Amino acid sequence: MTENEKNPRRRPGPVRLLLGALSGALAGCAALAVAEAVAGAVRPQAGPVVAVGGAAIDRTPAAVKDWAIRNFGADDKLVLQLGILAVLALFAVSLGIAGLWFRRTAAAGVLLFGAVGALAATGRPDSAGVTDALPSAAGAVAAAVLLYVLTGRLEPRTEPHAPPTVPPGGDWDRRGFVIAASTAAVASAGAGLLGRALAGAGGRDAVASRRNVVLPAPASPAPAVPKGAGPRLPGLSPFVTPNADFYRVDTALVVPRVDATTWKLRIHGKGVSRPVTLSYDDLLGRDLVERDITLTCVSNEVGGPYVGNARWIGVRLADLLAECGVKPPSKGGPADQLVARSVDGMTIGSPVEDVMDGRDALLALGMNGEPLPFTHGFPVRMVVPGLYGFVSACKWIKDIELTTFDSYDPYWVKRGWARTAPVKTQSRIDTPKPFARPTAGTVMVAGVAWAQHRGIDTVEVRVDDGPWQQARLATEDSRDTWRQWTFPWQATKGGHTLTVRATDRTGAVQTEKRTRTIPDGASGWHSVVVTVD
Repeated sequence: MTENEKNPRRRPGPVRLLLGALSGALAGCAALAVAEAVAGAVRPQAGPVVAVGGAAIDRTPAAVKDWAIRNFGADDKLVLQLGILAVLALFAVSLGIAGLWFRRTAAAGVLLFGAVGALAATGRPDSAGVTDALPSAAGAVAAAVLLYVLTGRLEPRTEPHAPPTVPPGGDWDRRGFVIAASTAAVASAGAGLLGRALAGAGGRDAVASRRNVVLPAPASPAPAVPKGAGPRLPGLSPFVTPNADFYRVDTALVVPRVDATTWKLRIHGKGVSRPVTLSYDDLLGRDLVERDITLTCVSNEVGGPYVGNARWIGVRLADLLAECGVKPPSKGGPADQLVARSVDGMTIGSPVEDVMDGRDALLALGMNGEPLPFTHGFPVRMVVPGLYGFVSACKWIKDIELTTFDSYDPYWVKRGWARTAPVKTQSRIDTPKPFARPTAGTVMVAGVAWAQHRGIDTVEVRVDDGPWQQARLATEDSRDTWRQWTFPWQATKGGHTLTVRATDRTGAVQTEKRTRTIPDGASGWHSVVVTVD
C-alpha cells in the first residue's frame, strides 16, 4: 500500500482542491472586511490595503514612481491598490490549498500577513500609534479562525462502517462546509458595509464643515482676466482649469477629510520669536488675497498634463511669518527652509527666501470661487508661484516649521529629488494632437507656455526642420500664470513634425536638451507628428 493510499489527505481530489482555494479566498475577504470595519471606527488610513500601499509608495524608488505617473497618471494609486489586492488574493488562495494538509500552519500564515499590515500601519509618518495596528490584527485573527474552520470541514472523515457510496479514504463534511462558507460570506459582506458606513460617518463632519464655509470677499481681489487672455479654440486648454479637471499628484491613497472646525495650524521653529497656532476661522478673519496662479508638478513630462491654472484665495504666507518674527536669510534670518507638514504625514520643504521675497505665496483657502476641494487640500494648502509642487504645494497642511536645509531633508529629498526646484520654462502643443490628420490649408496650431514668476516673452513654432516662426501670444494675465498661444499654419499634404519652444521674460530660451523629471523637472522641446490629408 502506498503512502497516498494510507493517508487520503495527501491526495485531495480536484473538488477539495477547488474548495481549499475557495476557503482561502473567503478568509482573505473576511480579513479585508473585518479590517475595514475596524479601520472605519479607528481611522480609515489604518486599513491594511491603505497602510501597505502607503508603505510601498514610501519605499518605491523615484524612477519607479516616475514611471507609474507617466503610464497610469491619476490612476497610479488605483493600480497600486489593485496590485496589493491581487497579491493578497494569490496568497490567500495558496494558504487555503496548503490548509488541506497543514491547517495550523496555514492559519499561522494568515496571522503573519496580518502582522505585515499592522507594522505598515504603525510605521507610517501619519500613524496615530498602536491603535493603527488594530484593523490588520483584527482582520488577520478573523481570517485565521475562518480558514482553520473551513479547511477542517474539508478533512476526510474516516468512519469504520462507511457505506459503499463513501469514497476511499472517507467523506468530508459537505453540509458543514456550505454552512460555514455561506455564513462567512454573509458576515464579510456585512462587515464591509459596516466599514463603509463608519468611514462615511467619520467624514461627514468634514463634509459639513466645508459646506458651511463662506469665503469672504478678498481685501485684495485678483484683477479681471484680461480680454484675449484665453482664446477659445477647439482642443486648446481653457485659461482657467476647472477644479474637476485640475491635476492631482500626491501619495495619499485615502484623501484626507479634515474638519475645518477642529483644524489647527502651528507655526514654530528656528527664528520664530512668536510661535502661533491658528484656526480656520482665524485665517478667514484676516485680509484675504486672491490671485491667478499656475501650478506645475515636477513629475510633468515634456508636453505632459500635470499643469493647471486656477484662481486662489488665501492669506499671504509672508505676512504670517513676519508676524511670528521670521526673517528671510537675506535679512539675517537663521532659517533657510520652511518645512510644511500635512495631516497624512507628508513633509515638503520650501526656501524661506522664495516664500518671503514678495511673490504671492499663499495659505490658500479657496480655489476658483469655492472652498478647496478635498482632493486639492481642504481646508488649507500652500500655493507658491514659481516653484514645483513637491517643494511648495503642501496640501492638508497642519504644521509649519522653520529650519535649515542642512538639518532636515523632507520626504522627496530623501528619495533623490532636489532640495530647491524653480519651475523650468516650458511650452506645450495642445492642438493638433499627435498623429492627427488635419486637412491641407490653414491649420491652427495652439497650446500653452509657462515660466511662473518670470513670465513668457515669446513662443516660436517650427515645422519640420524649417525656421522658427513666432506664434501669436494671448494677452498676459500675470507672470505667475501660463500663457496661451496660437500659430496659423499653412499645412501642405504629407507627414510633418511640429515643434514649439518658449522664451521667458529674463531672455532665457527653453532648452532643447531632454532631461527626465528627476531630480528637478523635465526639460526639452515638445513636438507632435501629424499627417496632412
